[in-house]
Order: sequence, then C-alpha cells, then structure tokens
Amino acid sequence: MTTNASTPITIEQVPCLSAQIIQEVEKAVVGKRQVLTQLMAAFLSSGGHILLEDYPGLAKTLIANSFASALGLGFNRIQFTPDLLPGDITGGYVFDSNKNSFQLRKGPLFTNIVLADEINRASPKTQSALLEAMQEYQVTLEGASLALPSPFIVIATQNPIEYEGTFPLPEAQLDRFMVKLSIGYPRPEEEEEILQRRAERKQDNVALQAVITPEVFLAMRAAVEEVYIDPDVRRYMVDLTSGTRRHPQVVVGVSPRGSLALLKLARAWAAIQGRDFVVPDDVKLFARPALAHRLVLDPNLWGSNKTENAVIDQVMSAVRVPVIQGVHE
Repeated sequence: MTTNASTPITIEQVPCLSAQIIQEVEKAVVGKRQVLTQLMAAFLSSGGHILLEDYPGLAKTLIANSFASALGLGFNRIQFTPDLLPGDITGGYVFDSNKNSFQLRKGPLFTNIVLADEINRASPKTQSALLEAMQEYQVTLEGASLALPSPFIVIATQNPIEYEGTFPLPEAQLDRFMVKLSIGYPRPEEEEEILQRRAERKQDNVALQAVITPEVFLAMRAAVEEVYIDPDVRRYMVDLTSGTRRHPQVVVGVSPRGSLALLKLARAWAAIQGRDFVVPDDVKLFARPALAHRLVLDPNLWGSNKTENAVIDQVMSAVRVPVIQGVHE
C-alpha cells in the first residue's frame, strides 16, 4: 500500500505508518522488533546515519536493503575494500569522445540510502570521502558542489572481530553517525522460523513492497519535528553529555552533536510510540546507541574490561532524572 502524500503527515499518523514499514521489513527479518524500531527512529531523524557493528551473517545488509524497499527509497551498496578510491564512490568527470567534452558520471553516493559495507576495510582517504556527504549532503567534484538526493542516509557496517587489514574509523567520522547499533543473534525459535520461511519460500530473495513514497517519508520527518520536549528533559540530555566530559576515565567526551542526536532520536521514538512529547525514558533508551561510540577512553583502560557502554551507564546513574507530568500546554 502506498500512502497519498498530498496532505502533510501529522504526529498521530506516524505510529501507524511506522508500524506498517516495520511490519514489511519483518517479512525479511525475523525477531528483531526492538532494533528495527530503533532504526526506524534513526531514519526519521534528520542526519540519521547508522553504524551497524556485529558479527557476519546477522542480516546487517538485509536490514538496510529491506528498509530501503519498504520506504520506497533508492538504494546502493558499496563494498569497501583496501583498493577502493574516493572517485569510485563519488563519481567524477569522464571524457566523452563522441561529444569531445568531459561528462559527469555520478557515483553510487547519489541515491537515498547508501550501504557502506565493511567500511573499515577502505583506506582513510576513501573513508573521508563520506565526511562531506554525511554532513553537508553534497559532493564536491572539480570545484563544483553537487547536492545529494533528499533524503540521504548512510548505513555503514563493520565486523568487530576481524581487525587485520582494516582501518579503524577516526573519531571525526564516528561522530557523524547518529547511532551505533548491534543486531545480535536470533533466539533458537527465531532461527527455526528463519529456516521455515526459507523452505516455504523456495528462494533466497524476499519480495518487499514500498509502503510509503519518499514524499511521505519526508513528511513524517517534518511531523517528528513538532514533538514537544520539556526544558527539564532537554537539560537532562545536556547533563548526560556534559557528564561524559567530566568522567575521570574519558579523554574525549561527547560533543554537542551527541546532544543533538539524543534530541532527534528521542523525538522520533516518542512519535513512533504515539506521543507528541518526550519522556526521560526515551532519552535513556538511546543513551548508549547515540553516545557510546563518541567517547575516547583513557588508553590506560585498554587492557581492562572497561567499555564505553559501562561509562555511559555510570554517567546515567549519576545524573538526576527529571520528573515531568507527561502532558504539556
């Protein structure tokens, strides 16, 4: 079913549309409703680039492709390898002998959703080609700035167990990702359902339909911008991020970009849940996914079991949670 985009989307319509999109994705992905809903919140947040870090074979690529199909958006997959060059993803000008002139040949970045598969296998030079695209939504070629399609979302994947021949993402690029999520292994009964579906389908591919159009998706994003945030909840976000900067085991704390990520994600989550206001639990839900990957821990802790998530948990336990009425004027 495709929704008519002739009228603006209201906050009241966002939960139903989001549920339809997630339900369509679940035709291909089994048993990951919580992660899929978090991904939906990231999609509905402007600048919602996503980093998926997990073991091979856990449907990272399938999830990205499935969301692109359900959202009715263009999709390109780029396999990052050590020999990949910046021009391979941005495109460039190629001489056309028939026209006796240079013609622009756009690269795979010029689409709505880009899957940067195994992003840490490419050289830093190629990784940096994404920075301008992710922040400015444009690509500069031969001194000319070319706007990328709207919406533009990067979903990057990386393997947490194979580091040989990889180039870890620098802090500046990690900070461009709104969330860092893991899929996790399915439960035995979910894995059995995966096998059953494949046996009944008799083919690998799952045919998904577009639930909405790109115009409706942008209207949903606009509706999320209307979600109300109480000043005390905003202050709670600031206290969390500033708390990371004062933590004794953190060398580099969360930047204001992290605070903005919390704000956007909390609003989107509230809208998906059918609320037009944010509660502190919305913020807590995204504290780890939105903030942990932005921390740089003290190098002396690298030999210990201290993790970024543990630091975020400590900060959350130390910050007073505001009490709001749940309604606003």
